[in-house]
Amino acid sequence: MIYLVRHGEAAAGWGDHPDPGLSELGQKQAASAADTLMALGATSAITSPMLRCRETALPFEQRMGLVATVAPEVSEIDTPDDIDDRVTWLRALMGEWESGTHSFSEWRHAMLDFVAGLPDQTVVFSHFVAINALVGMIEADPRVVVFRPGHCSVTQLNRASGL
Repeated sequence: MIYLVRHGEAAAGWGDHPDPGLSELGQKQAASAADTLMALGATSAITSPMLRCRETALPFEQRMGLVATVAPEVSEIDTPDDIDDRVTWLRALMGEWESGTHSFSEWRHAMLDFVAGLPDQTVVFSHFVAINALVGMIEADPRVVVFRPGHCSVTQLNRASGL
């Protein structure tokens, strides 16, 4: 079992700050997620390098007495170099993966390969689009948004389902 955790509520919107930490509510969500992960038997952690994910991982790290491995493979989707307005671009991206002018096939496959190689009971602290990319690939769903994971939600990937 691999656990995907969307980061807690950020202190700033994704168009207002390039790398915000967690809000006060996000910190409470992270503590609650840590309790859930402990109850599920999670034993190790990987985190996106983005501050909101690192802060979401912190309560789990403290409870487990470990340090999460920072892995750019599970970070946010990169904005293409020719995009000036990330917010508008992200909103437009929310259709199907290969319907626009940019291909994200390599990013998605690299992330899936990385996560598939993790040991069981690993938690991956990541992002809305990244989690959707993983679930969409596993389910062979071409949509960017397969579901809407809430802040600090825990999505369980069972190896029997092909991961």
